[in-house]
Amino acid sequence: MSQPKRVYILLATILFTFIACKKNKPNPNLANLDILRGELLLCGNGEFGDVSFSESCGYETREPFNLAISLLHSFEYIESEKAFVKVIDKDPECAMAYWGVAMSIYHGLWAPPEQSVLEKGTKLLAVAEKLPKSKKAEQYIEAIGAFYKNWETVDNQTRKEAYAQKMQHMYQKNKDDTEVAIFYALALRASAVPSDKTYSKQRAAGKILEELFKKEPNHPGIAHYIIHSYDYPELAELGLITARRYADIAPNSAHAQHMPSHIFTRLGLWNESINTNLNSAESAICYAESIAPGAHWDEEVHAMGYLVYAYLQTGNNTLAYDQHDYLKTFKELFPPNFKIAYTAAAIPARLAVENKNWEEAANIELPLELKIAWEKFPWQASLLHFAKALGNIHINNLESAQNELDLLQAFEQELITLKDTYKANQVAIQIKTIEAWMQLKKGNHDEAVLLMTTAADMESKTSKHPVTPGEILPADELLADMLLALNKPQEALVAYELNLDRRPNRYNGLYGAAIAAKQSGDIEKATTYFETLLKQTENVVSDRPEIKEAKAFIDKNTI
Repeated sequence: MSQPKRVYILLATILFTFIACKKNKPNPNLANLDILRGELLLCGNGEFGDVSFSESCGYETREPFNLAISLLHSFEYIESEKAFVKVIDKDPECAMAYWGVAMSIYHGLWAPPEQSVLEKGTKLLAVAEKLPKSKKAEQYIEAIGAFYKNWETVDNQTRKEAYAQKMQHMYQKNKDDTEVAIFYALALRASAVPSDKTYSKQRAAGKILEELFKKEPNHPGIAHYIIHSYDYPELAELGLITARRYADIAPNSAHAQHMPSHIFTRLGLWNESINTNLNSAESAICYAESIAPGAHWDEEVHAMGYLVYAYLQTGNNTLAYDQHDYLKTFKELFPPNFKIAYTAAAIPARLAVENKNWEEAANIELPLELKIAWEKFPWQASLLHFAKALGNIHINNLESAQNELDLLQAFEQELITLKDTYKANQVAIQIKTIEAWMQLKKGNHDEAVLLMTTAADMESKTSKHPVTPGEILPADELLADMLLALNKPQEALVAYELNLDRRPNRYNGLYGAAIAAKQSGDIEKATTYFETLLKQTENVVSDRPEIKEAKAFIDKNTI
C-alpha cells in the first residue's frame, strides 16, 4: 500500500454526502421562515457557486474538487474536508487534495488551531510534498506550509503573516489566476491585526476582490471575502451590494446565508439581518439532521446569536427570548468550538443587559446543560460574568459584583498567559467598565467617568472579533449612560451619537440619544431619534417601555 493511501485511511472521515431532509423539530426559526415551501428542503444540490480550479489533478476528480473548493470558500469546513477526502479516495496521488484538507482545517479568520490540527496539517503537507505536482501546485503547498511550519516555536500571527507573504509572491507571478488572487486576498485579510484601525490589509484585499467580482459575479469566495474585508463600521457600506448578492450565489451554504448579516449588522439593517439568519439557521438544521439526527450544528447556533442581537434592536423581546428557550433544549452540539461557547454565553447576557433587567443579569449562569468545556473559553465565559457584574452593581450588591470582577481579572491573566493578546484586551475593557460603575455606585463620580472614558478609548482602538455581532454593551454607550445618570445630558448626547456613528440604529443608543437631547432642550433632535426608534420597531408587538415613551413624546410634540 502506498504512503498516500495509508495517510488517507488514517485521516479519512465519512465520505461527502448531502441528502434531502424533512423538518421534524419545532423551533422558532422554521416558524418565521417565509421562503419555505412544502415539507422538504434539499440540504445540497450543487448550489454553492461557480468555481473552476486549474490545479484539480485528473479529469475524473475535477467535479468533486471544484465542489470542495466551493465549500471551502464558504467556510463549510467540515464538508470541504470530506469532499477533498473523496478526491483522495479516487486519486491518492493528487497532491492538491492533501493541500485541500490542510486548508479545510486552517481557519485563518477564526480561533488559532489546536495542536492536533497543526499536527494533522503538517502530516498532510509532508505527503503532498513527496507527490508529483505542477509548479503552481508546489507554490500552493509551500505557501500554506509556511503556516504549519515550526508551529511548536512560532506564534500564530507570525505564521499567518508568513503564509500571506508566500501567497503574495505567488499572486505577483500569477495575477491572471482567479483562485490564486482569491486565496491571496483571504490570506492578507487573515493576517490583519485587530489594533490596525487603518484597515490597510482589509482595504487591499477588498480592492483585489472587487476587481475579480466584476468578472466572476457568481464566485462564492470572492463575495464571501469581500464581506469579511469590509466587516467594520468604517468600511461596511463598501460591502453592502455584495452582502445582498452572496446568499444567492451559494444558497445551500448555511454560512453563506449568514455572512450578509455581518454587513447588515454594521449598518443597522436589522430586518435584513433577521431574514438572512433565519435562512442560515434552517439550512444548518437540515444539514445537522442529515448527518447527526438530534444534534445541532455550530452554524445554527451562530445564526441564533445574530438573530437575538437583531431582534433586540427591533424591540422584539418575544422572538429574542424564544431563541434562548430553544437553545436551552439542545442536548448535543457539534463541533464543540469557540463559536458555540460565544453564543451560549452572549445570548443570556444580551437579553438581560439590553433590557436593563438588572435582577436577571445578576442571576444568570453559564448554561452547563450544553456540556461546553468552559475552562477552554475564558473570554466567552467573561461575557456572562461581565453582565452579572453589571447586574449586581445596579441592584446594589457590590460584594457579588466584586466577586465577578475578581473572576474577570482571573480570565484576563489566563488569556495573557495563553498569549491571546486580543481577547485579554477585550476582558481588560470589561474590567475597566465594571470598576467604573462600581466607583459610580460608591459616589466617586470623577473617578467613575475617568475609568469609563478609558474603557471607551480602549474599545475604540481595537476591532470586534469576527464571530461577534458586537459587544455585549458598547463602552461608549455605557459612558453615555453614566453621563446621563450624572445629569450631564449634553456630554451624554455626544457619547451616544459617537456610539450610533459606530453602531447605527442600536435600540438603546437611539433611545439614550433621544433622552439626552430632550434633557438638553433640543426637542428637534429628540424628535428625530424617537421617530427613528419608532420606525425601527413599527412592525413589532412590543412591551418595551422605551417605545411607549417615544410614542408619548411624539404625540405631545407633534403640532
